[in-house]
Amino acid sequence: MPNLLKNQALPRRTFLRGLGVALSLPWLDAMRPAVVSAGESQRSSDAESPRRMLGICNNLGLLPEKFFPSESGKGYQLSPYLKLLEQHRDDFSVFSGVWHPDVDGGHPADICFLTAAPHPGSGGFRNTISLDQFVAERVGHLTRFPSMTLGVNVKQGQRSLSWTGAGVLIPCEESPLHVYQQLFLQGTESEIQQQVQRLQIGRSIMDAVADQTKSLVRTLGPKDRARVDQYLTGVRELEQRLEAAKQWEFVPKPEPIGQAPLDLTDPKAYMEKVRLMYDMSRLALETDSTRAITLMLDSVNSPAIDVEGIELTDGYHNLSHHGKNEEKVAQLEVIDQWHMRLLDELFTGMKSVKEGEHNMLDRTMVLYGSNLGNANTHVTTNLPVLFAGGGFRHGCHLAFDTENNYPLPNLFVSMLQRMDLPVDRFATSTGTMRGLEMS
Repeated sequence: MPNLLKNQALPRRTFLRGLGVALSLPWLDAMRPAVVSAGESQRSSDAESPRRMLGICNNLGLLPEKFFPSESGKGYQLSPYLKLLEQHRDDFSVFSGVWHPDVDGGHPADICFLTAAPHPGSGGFRNTISLDQFVAERVGHLTRFPSMTLGVNVKQGQRSLSWTGAGVLIPCEESPLHVYQQLFLQGTESEIQQQVQRLQIGRSIMDAVADQTKSLVRTLGPKDRARVDQYLTGVRELEQRLEAAKQWEFVPKPEPIGQAPLDLTDPKAYMEKVRLMYDMSRLALETDSTRAITLMLDSVNSPAIDVEGIELTDGYHNLSHHGKNEEKVAQLEVIDQWHMRLLDELFTGMKSVKEGEHNMLDRTMVLYGSNLGNANTHVTTNLPVLFAGGGFRHGCHLAFDTENNYPLPNLFVSMLQRMDLPVDRFATSTGTMRGLEMS
């Protein structure tokens, strides 16, 4: 760091280089100290299981006339799609007339499904923190993985549900085998030491940057000194997080559950990939390896898929632009039905995992929906949203105004509060989700 005269102007480039780490790590200001003792995250039989979230976005949505019920309230008649989930009707709520205020742009809106950042299709758009990362900042130190970002047929580098507070995309993991290995396979002693060394190098970098910045403080005015002090606080908290990550390397991983899955590389195996990622999500939650998972189902990037029970004549994306062609609508309906069947399998599997007086679904909030209310017309209003489990009173169709939509981020506030986080606002929310009560 060069010596600078007290009243000499500080070059902007030098200043940004000194604070670059703070800008690239938006969660520093909210991170909690994270020194975790070995085995702290492992659930004991006499302790209440943790609350968790799983956010799923199918970016081509569902045929609205087949998904939304025609009646509202508790005793509504199940729609054709929801009939496929009938055995779980008391475990989920369905919403209509909801949207993310000012999230427009058609397909680009999928990256805002869990952020609600407005105008994703506009020039200069910058995303905001996603719901899962907001959770990970606050409870992520309690588990081996603060969060997991998964995907199926994802256009890597462009599509993801997980975003940092600085608007940086977190890439999706598409290999169920890799997820399984992360969950259950312990590295050799040499591999563990190498990983610890990498983490230690990260901490050393933080120390070096902090030392450089301290020498800079003497050249700055009071306002800039306050900003640097905030930065240094963030550096210290990052060091604590690195220390926690180092400790986790020595905590034995859980015993493997089931068989390791096979990776499917063919994009046509879309539905089987979805099933495998649902299985991996359930295993990650069952072992308390993480408490925040996102899963992007990139249907737009799935031009041709195999679906049991029908031979498709066109790609998934093209079928979604059906123009009310009866043959295309019929094929799209079969695809949508399979999405519901796989959700049924997911809910059934989660309910089979007992956790004291509850089951996994009772303790896990599952949000399933889309950024598109109707893929045929690219509208981002009247989003199809299904919300299951997590300790809420379900079994209702909460019908809001289809012309003047209700903000979906209100649901995010309710979810955060259910995880005992002191939050009364998220993105464009106006409160908690009206009509949704905790059990």
